Amino acid sequence: MANDTNKFQAIISHCKEYGFIFPSSEIYDGLQAVYDYGQMGSELKKNIKDYWWKSMTQMHDNIVGIDAAIFMHPTTWKASGHVDGFNDPMIDNKDSKKRYRVDHLIEAYAEQLKTEGKEAEAAAIISDMEKLDAAGDLAGLKQLIEDNKIKCAISGTTNWTDIRQFNLMFSTEFGSTVSADDEDNKVYLRPETAQGIFVNFLNVQKTGRMKIPFGIAQIGKAFRNEIVARQFVFRMREFEQMEMQFFIRPGTQQEWYEYWKAERLKWHLSLGNSPEEYRFHDHVKLAHYADAACDIEFDFPIGFKELEGIHSRTDFDLTQHQQYSKKKMQYFDNDVDPATGKPYGNYIPYVIETSIGLDRMFLSVISHAYEEQDLSTEEKQDSRVVLKLPAKLAPIKLAVLPLIKKEGLPEIAQQIINDCRSEFRCFYEEKDSIGKRYRRMDALGTPFCVTVDHQTKEDNTVTIRYRDSMEQERISIDAIKDLVLAASK
Repeated sequence: MANDTNKFQAIISHCKEYGFIFPSSEIYDGLQAVYDYGQMGSELKKNIKDYWWKSMTQMHDNIVGIDAAIFMHPTTWKASGHVDGFNDPMIDNKDSKKRYRVDHLIEAYAEQLKTEGKEAEAAAIISDMEKLDAAGDLAGLKQLIEDNKIKCAISGTTNWTDIRQFNLMFSTEFGSTVSADDEDNKVYLRPETAQGIFVNFLNVQKTGRMKIPFGIAQIGKAFRNEIVARQFVFRMREFEQMEMQFFIRPGTQQEWYEYWKAERLKWHLSLGNSPEEYRFHDHVKLAHYADAACDIEFDFPIGFKELEGIHSRTDFDLTQHQQYSKKKMQYFDNDVDPATGKPYGNYIPYVIETSIGLDRMFLSVISHAYEEQDLSTEEKQDSRVVLKLPAKLAPIKLAVLPLIKKEGLPEIAQQIINDCRSEFRCFYEEKDSIGKRYRRMDALGTPFCVTVDHQTKEDNTVTIRYRDSMEQERISIDAIKDLVLAASK
């Protein structure tokens, strides 16, 4: 699928045409890299969230969920390192005035080399970039750009500024009587959801009587003032995260790190995707809080890109919050240490983090599901666009279609919907030919269509059509609900 630009553009167009994603504030010409989820997209997004939440909390005895506020005390971000260190290197072209994130600029050049058959050169440049970035060598990164004569896509020149760091946090003022110069009133829109979990660690542990190892999960909005937000919903300034922080005994982090790598990949594969669509990428440059980190990358139409991160965060976050808040963030472990024969006692737990971007997950689901099929025969030309969404995620599970608008068929169709709608989302449509209605449901990803016809009045059966195979069969009306529920588990 790598670098299928035509497919990526087709997906973007499909998402708008069928009510999945719209450019935000479109009547005012939009807002760069901000999107609204439409009637179909919001439903699919909710189903992805519900599936993740259930797998993380309901299916585990030792993981619970919270919903922390977006606004947090500003010292939170000083303790976490975001105020001083949440930066990306950026560079400007002096002629076009266009600003680039340095890694994006170099990666785009490497992709260009690949299209020219220069795979080894591309790999070498990426390797050099990662080493220089890990060392924080901004001058070396600029030299890499200059040595390879990397040009601005707008001006076509190599007239670059020096590289400098750019803090990604949005700030605002808090309270009713504030001034721009009053630092005491400055707060931030959170750049990640993890800190809301860390500051509530003891609240959850004590009120839930949680015993290590245990996890805290959260789904929520985060905000980053990206230098260059791009590639549809892959990189946005307002996005949603699904994160879980798993608190463990110090010294066991490698074991749990490997465990959660395997578990998270297993979750992605449970949606029916191929293992070849995923790969692990170990971080060359580790964040200040980590002793190990990797990404699960997915083969998007724009190439393999990060979908989920698994990080061994050590005890950095809880230690920092203990230091800045002067509140103890320790856990007393009654379990006996085999080496000493005594309880482990008090310690600050280590943390394994799993963090997945919900918007990127949405894009990966759509990318995998989207197909353009040529159904032509010798007799006629025919084609369809279909979203082969897993039934458990599909916005509409069942479409009920009366063959004609009269003779009691709409009433029977409505009875079927009334019987099923408490269990899953249904859709009724009577406009256009049955063939056109099937095609529309295919494009929306609806796995099952039921047609009510004159035979239904005689024997209480309907024709059910299966989206992926387009096969049809007669089944009893009484069997519809159980069939759809079974497929949606």
